Amino acid sequence: MGKVKLGMTSTIPNCPKCGSEFAYEDAGLLICPECAHEWTPSSAEANAEEVRVVRDANGNVLVDGDTVTLVKDLKVKGSSLVIKVGTKAKNIRIIEGDHDIDCKIDGVGAMQLKSGFVKKV
Repeated sequence: MGKVKLGMTSTIPNCPKCGSEFAYEDAGLLICPECAHEWTPSSAEANAEEVRVVRDANGNVLVDGDTVTLVKDLKVKGSSLVIKVGTKAKNIRIIEGDHDIDCKIDGVGAMQLKSGFVKKV
């Protein structure tokens, strides 16, 4: 078989859920083959304007790269380990989901935390 030549450039946006560049259009819907998310082109434009704001326990806005401390003792699920109040998590990353902070804690490792249990330093 020979090489397939693509003549047109794609104007279809990346998937808003997983960011995949392989989305395609079918029957008026945009579909992501990687996560099976379906959306309409008009909702993609509306969602592009939405910005998710994550706030700490005191109401301060958190962004990628911030340093936070815990405001409550947290038990690590599946372990007998407890992370104490005041433990720092440096260089956080804001992610989607219930646990909206991804970070590394010294002595514990990679963790996902809820923003309601931390405060910005």
